[in-house]
Order: sequence, then C-alpha cells, then structure tokens
Amino acid sequence: MNETVIKTNKLTKRFGDFVAVDEISFEVHKGEIFGFLGANGAGKTTAMRMLCGLSIPTSGEATVAGYDVFTQPEKIKENIGYMSQKFSLYEDLTVLENIQFYGGIYGLSDKEIKEKSDELTHKLGLHKEAKKLVRSLPLGWKQKLSFLVSIVHTPKIVFLDEPTGGVDPYMRREFWDLIYEGADKGITIFVTTHYLDEAEYCNRVTIMVDGKIEALDSPAGLRKKFGVATIDEVFYKLAREAKRSAD
Repeated sequence: MNETVIKTNKLTKRFGDFVAVDEISFEVHKGEIFGFLGANGAGKTTAMRMLCGLSIPTSGEATVAGYDVFTQPEKIKENIGYMSQKFSLYEDLTVLENIQFYGGIYGLSDKEIKEKSDELTHKLGLHKEAKKLVRSLPLGWKQKLSFLVSIVHTPKIVFLDEPTGGVDPYMRREFWDLIYEGADKGITIFVTTHYLDEAEYCNRVTIMVDGKIEALDSPAGLRKKFGVATIDEVFYKLAREAKRSAD
C-alpha cells in the first residue's frame, strides 16, 4: 500500500471571496479505503470535484492516478470510476443494457463487455433479472449494480459519494463487502459517507471542517488522539467548531 495514487499540496478552491477548500494536503495509497468526512459546508464535495477533474482548483497542487488536476483532467476521468449519492444508472434500460452502455463509455471491447456482463450479473445474482428494467430493482440492488458498473473498467481509483444513502443496514454491509473486494484487487476507494459507523471500515479517515482538514488518521488513531470510543464522537467534537452550514 505504498504507491501514492492521490497527492495534494495546499489544494485550494475559491469562489470570489469565499474559500471553499483551504490549502488541503494529503496522500492516498493504492488499494486503500480512504474515508472523507465533513458536515454540510465542510468543503468535501468541492474537494472531490477537483480530484475527479470536474473543477479546476484556484491554487495548490494535486495529482490523481499520476495526472495533474490543472492540465490533465480528461486523463484523470479515464482512470477513475465515480458513483454519485444519487442513483446514476438509467432506469429505463435493463440491467444488462446498463452494463453494456457503461462498458462502451469506458472503452471496453465487445468481448470484454460480454465477459463483464456475465461476471457482474452472476456476482449480484441478477442473471435471471438481466433483462429487467433497472427501475424494478430494490434500492440496495441498484446501488450495488451502480458500484460494480463504476469499476467495470478496473480503474485505479473509484470515488464514492455517499453510496449507501437510504440503504438498509443489511444491504449496506453487503455493499461494503463489494468495496473490500475492490480494494483487495488494488483499486483505491475514496468514499464520503454520512453514516459515521462506516468510517470504522476505512483504512484511514480525514475530517474536514470549514474547508480545512482538521484530522487525518486511522479510525483507531483518531479515537486514541481524541480520547473517545467512536468516530462519531471525534466527528461531533470537530463539527461543533464549524461556522459554515452549506457546501
């Protein structure tokens, strides 16, 4: 887990006089599950958009998958996967059509798309439902399918923006099993979540407050540093100091 796949140095984003992200510096390693936490207004969404090549920083430095966020945002997009907090597949297409569509977008060959389609439908136990419209699936199954589609091209990094929102505890646990599988294959998982118990599943966690990184360590390291029993308590100690209220 020594190879660095994300590196930022004083990365900053301003909107006029408002500093949304204020000189954040950190590294993320290959195969790491990296939790990115912050209350509304902390700046985490803005930071993630810069790392995904969707927003150009105001100043500072950052590389993602070896590519510069200022000059190579398109190369970044080719080497990452992304799953938004809102369901991102096409509900009027079938399970199989969604996999085929995204496989094509990510540049897989016809042979690779067929192999991935078979692999993913069987992994999810959806081979009998492969020709059903996605809108007919329960939310938890949709989210798991969305995650697997986001890594269909085996990216170096996948960004997950609150991927388990609204999913019941059992399906959340199954979703995290898929995350662990991806990390075991060397995919770096960069995940935001509002479920603070999920931070305990990460290798390391960073907590942003008012655009700055106020804590970064393993869950055990954070609990020890702040003298508390859970990440929830760490988060609330820091969040109490926040002055902003919306991202």
